[in-house]
Amino acid sequence: MDWMETLVVVVHVVIAVALVGLVLIQQGKGADAGAAFGGGASQTVFGSQGSGSFLTRMTTMLAIVFFVTSFSLAVFAKQRAEVAGEAGIPVVEESRQAPVQNAADGEAGISETGSGESDLPELE
Repeated sequence: MDWMETLVVVVHVVIAVALVGLVLIQQGKGADAGAAFGGGASQTVFGSQGSGSFLTRMTTMLAIVFFVTSFSLAVFAKQRAEVAGEAGIPVVEESRQAPVQNAADGEAGISETGSGESDLPELE
């Protein structure tokens, strides 16, 4: 793995974990009832407005970085697939072969006009 690709994968995983954490920390729209049980806005670390705008901005920035790393990993995967295709990996292609005539066809009573012939071997 390339060092740049490794760095992007590590950043991608860290951002994914941070996004999950930020989403779980944020209060939903219906969290106003929970403020009645001691969660006053004046006691918050982020000021009287609350943590909504800060956490929303952080979530937005991390989501943008997550999408950029996802796109970068897709580009790396495409480049790796192109290199594997150029490396001389054999490709299976279908070939049309003429049917092999069996000497036993005349003995089995099958006409040689091509009707009723099969590519499968006959069981005796």
